[in-house]
Amino acid sequence: MEAAPPGIDTSIAHPARRYDYWLGGTDNFAVDRAAGDAIAAAYPSIRTLAVENRRFLRRAVSFLAGAAGVRQFLDIGTGIPTANNTHEVAQALAPDARVVYVDNDPIVLTHARALLRGGGTAYLEADFRTPGVILDRAASTLDFDEPIGLLLVALLHLVRDSDRPYAHVATLVEALPPGSYLVISHGTADLVPEAVRARVAAADATSPTPSQVRSKDEVAGFFAGLELVEPGIVPVSEWRPEGVPVPPPEASCYGAVARKP
Repeated sequence: MEAAPPGIDTSIAHPARRYDYWLGGTDNFAVDRAAGDAIAAAYPSIRTLAVENRRFLRRAVSFLAGAAGVRQFLDIGTGIPTANNTHEVAQALAPDARVVYVDNDPIVLTHARALLRGGGTAYLEADFRTPGVILDRAASTLDFDEPIGLLLVALLHLVRDSDRPYAHVATLVEALPPGSYLVISHGTADLVPEAVRARVAAADATSPTPSQVRSKDEVAGFFAGLELVEPGIVPVSEWRPEGVPVPPPEASCYGAVARKP
């Protein structure tokens, strides 16, 4: 994909398009592929991590729509649509499930308009860093008196501490009724050798959208006041795996689901 829709800046790599590239998608540009290749050179398993993160999303949504009985989902930082999107997984188990997607990349909106023509789905072009805007607009689709599954999958490591991610997560969670759930996956350096950490940090430092990986304790901070669902905060490949999980160093990302009491 090299002919960009109007309003799409192809001079700067974007995390959603870079992630699409790692997943084998075609909705990306040369600048995204170059940024993705730079990280892959430092951490060759990055594509495995992207796939495992997507599998974690599917398992987490299946748990919420199945055993937990959740019928509403707020998916922030949804990225470019691919296989096993939140609404597809949820509505396969609960056809009445409603999903609101949120992203700040115009190219995601372009694809979402084509994808979300069925019932029970909506898309908001908004930024995680404006939680009040998201909550106000999502209320036109979601009932905030009933449990909601809040999904922040592969998002928070793209938000620096200076942008107050903990405060924004707390604002979102505070607006959810009891019985709601928070799902997070978050990149970490905990699970890889020190040499790999250094190479990834060097590659990331040259990126126009640098990330901030966090430790397990730092990720736990996002779940303050919530009840972690077993097995707690673990590598994404080990969260209720189906089959033999990928070794954590090949998918250096934590995943967890927690319930609001």
